[in-house]
Amino acid sequence: MNDTLFQPDGLLVLPRLRIQNANAISSPLTWGFPSPTAFLGFAHALERRLSERFGVAFGGVGIVCHAFDPQTFRPNRRQHLVFTQTRNPVYLKRDIAKFVAEGTPAAIVEEGRAHLEVSLVIAASGIFEEPQQEQDFADVAYHTALGMRLAGGSVLPPTTNRAPRPHWVPWPSVQADRRKAFARLRRRLLPGFALVHRPDLLGERLSHLQNQQGSDATALDALLDLTRLNHTPAPPKGDGASASDKVEWHVEKRAGWLVPLPAGYAGISPLHAAGEVTGARDTATPFRFVESLYSLGQWIGPHRLNQLDQLLWHTATDPEAGLYRCVNRYAELIETDPNPLQGA
Repeated sequence: MNDTLFQPDGLLVLPRLRIQNANAISSPLTWGFPSPTAFLGFAHALERRLSERFGVAFGGVGIVCHAFDPQTFRPNRRQHLVFTQTRNPVYLKRDIAKFVAEGTPAAIVEEGRAHLEVSLVIAASGIFEEPQQEQDFADVAYHTALGMRLAGGSVLPPTTNRAPRPHWVPWPSVQADRRKAFARLRRRLLPGFALVHRPDLLGERLSHLQNQQGSDATALDALLDLTRLNHTPAPPKGDGASASDKVEWHVEKRAGWLVPLPAGYAGISPLHAAGEVTGARDTATPFRFVESLYSLGQWIGPHRLNQLDQLLWHTATDPEAGLYRCVNRYAELIETDPNPLQGA
């Protein structure tokens, strides 16, 4: 997969994919909907399976969620949620006899799981001479995806024959035709919510906190402030208000459905040569220890998007700086789009 300079010849639309037991813990600090890294990795794996036969290359993924069902429960007389756990034995084969003899159960590996229903819009380069070839490619890609994993979950077939079929959307070269094609595409993605990147809101909140609280506020403080429910007191009204008057508390309104977002990885070690690190899963690829990068995401209705680039997520790598990120151009394009499609 390529970076944001990718110009697609068409879009592969995989509608209403049902994902069972997807990983709901994408980073040490967040849980919920899987990270964009999972969907970009899925598209990359799908490209490797299809490129030799069809000669296609993928360059971006749009993520639209139709349903999200976390596997959680509420303990008796408690208010917090707890993940529904399964007991997964963690021991070596040579230790089985010891566990059986001592009667001690194996440890539980804490897992967070969720069932999803998502539609993926994958930008691709590839020329097909006939419409039937386009549909054949979409069908093969869909059936290939059914045998893969997405965010650690199983991709399940539809439960009804009336489910929408995968299809290929030829992408026009003329800007006006692109906007018409995207207007038709976004209607097919309803009802649902598209995941977009909002670093602009994060920067604005950071500046606000620094001006209000001093220079000690960090980007993590801004992220927490935007993604939690902030209860603020309202002073008593009237000139004769006293200290005994009842204080009203209000929930601070947020600018949309904002969520913390694991947006990639940052290196915490030098880039080691292939095979240099013992125990690495891939001995043919350079290796680096990393930690999660966090940013701000927003769920927005597809009908509020103006162009394809606002929907797509891309990979952006800077090995020298040790940054491996997922980027989305929604924030920069909402300010520069001269011809919005609102209401089209």
